[in-house]
Amino acid sequence: MDLTEGSEEEKTNRAKKNMLWFGIISLTMSFAGLTSAYVVSKERPDWISTFEIPQAFYISLALIIASSFTVHLALLKYKAQQNGIGMILLMATFILGCFFVIFQFIGFSEIIQNGYNFTGPTSSITTSFIYLVVLLHVAHVFAGLISLLVVIYNDNKLKYENGKTLGVELAATFWHFVDVVWIYLFLFLYFVK
Repeated sequence: MDLTEGSEEEKTNRAKKNMLWFGIISLTMSFAGLTSAYVVSKERPDWISTFEIPQAFYISLALIIASSFTVHLALLKYKAQQNGIGMILLMATFILGCFFVIFQFIGFSEIIQNGYNFTGPTSSITTSFIYLVVLLHVAHVFAGLISLLVVIYNDNKLKYENGKTLGVELAATFWHFVDVVWIYLFLFLYFVK
């Protein structure tokens, strides 16, 4: 299909989707760069190879996977013009996302209780990397939560009627992205020590 074909609305929708994918690719490269730096830094003599992932991060993994299912189901319901059920699923996704963030900070407190801070004499390059990567991811989860709130607001304004689901599609795509990034980061931190 020629990208210049279609109505103005179709062209605008394609442009918005392409911009989102451009952003996702850029963010993926950022996380790849950070995890590459982590791999290189683990050769340092002060690297802590016995670091264990906090238990709260396991719970947050389950929460983010569950939220990926709820946002996917929400999108399916909006496409089927069952907006009421879609709205409930979006709110469930939002709540799961909030709990994800809470458990990330509980994980940070577990790291601190184990004697590792972000900076200062009780910090290490290992935990500083972990704080940095996880906080960067949490910032993107906040962006995802804001996009969910925008979709919920727009749904209340009846913007997703008659098959117009672009906002829901964009929010769901970004939410899946932050889900996949956390799964990647979790597995990376679990296996690369």
